[in-house]
Amino acid sequence: MAGAVKLIGSYTSLFCTRVEWALKLKGVQYEYVEDDVFNKSPLLLKHNPVHKKVPVLVHDDKPIPESLVILQYIDETWNDNNLLPQDSYERAMAHFWAKFTEEKCLMETFTAAYKEGEEKERAIESAQESFAFLEKLIQGKKFFSGDDKIGYLDLAMGWIPLCLDIIEEVGDMKLVDAEKFPSLLEWAQNFTEIPLIKERLPPRDALFDYFHKIVGLNRSKNH
Repeated sequence: MAGAVKLIGSYTSLFCTRVEWALKLKGVQYEYVEDDVFNKSPLLLKHNPVHKKVPVLVHDDKPIPESLVILQYIDETWNDNNLLPQDSYERAMAHFWAKFTEEKCLMETFTAAYKEGEEKERAIESAQESFAFLEKLIQGKKFFSGDDKIGYLDLAMGWIPLCLDIIEEVGDMKLVDAEKFPSLLEWAQNFTEIPLIKERLPPRDALFDYFHKIVGLNRSKNH
């Protein structure tokens, strides 16, 4: 597929990381442009005026925002190494679970991190109920996309091994442990052992500082 590819992102963004994983899995050559999520550049604002957030994939001068949308675009544009299932039902369910993980598990994790007291306990319980669905979904499989290789859903879930434990530490809580979620944690281990995935893991101290700032900002708003 012809056309220059540029990714506007941030090395502390789990959403950008999943896009980089997809591009590397597809063997796509791209230019990476680092942006500051706390001081957004004119380039970012030009290419994503709606949400003003990274990542933005610019292909042949056409911008595509939102990481899950970008993953689908990448899969449909470059044919090698399919990320999404070919079966229409399985493909629809992959989209469903990716959206569920983002809207429920991830958002509830952030909420639990910055809430306090009884609100925090309720948020933790809610998040664990959501993670229980993922535990059931991955049972008996090495990867969410099957036993042989990772795919779209694994990339969508990639924030779990990437930064869940960091958010737990920042939020002084524990959401996912080996007793209740053995299959999910085994998947996380298998996922991060893949060389291509391991090559693009942001520095832990940078992620900790980033999430500490985000959680702090949300706590301030909550008071």
